Amino acid sequence: MMNLPWHLYAMAFVYILAGLNHFRNPRLYLKIIPPYFSNPKLLNSISGFAEILLGITLCIPILSNYGAWGIIALLIAVFPTHLYMYANEKARMGLPKWALLLRMPLQLALIFWAYQYI
Repeated sequence: MMNLPWHLYAMAFVYILAGLNHFRNPRLYLKIIPPYFSNPKLLNSISGFAEILLGITLCIPILSNYGAWGIIALLIAVFPTHLYMYANEKARMGLPKWALLLRMPLQLALIFWAYQYI
């Protein structure tokens, strides 16, 4: 059985916590789901569950590769929320536009981080 690097467990921890937060504080996420997506409550639950499940799969050596691909797909799928937050003042949660603009390349960094484990 191969050992996984500690930073993979750190990434898994981040996604598991983020996924749990979808259920602990759903209003936060419902605000940032663009209105052109139907059923935001379901989308919030699906994305939260996906983050938890993918975080767990990152910790299982035989599945970690699939978990990393799943994280990449999820990060791409939720990218419209970043655009929506940048464009819509109500969705900004009081964050300045420059901070929201910086979040977009951060998604690329997170994708790159996940790609390291494929």
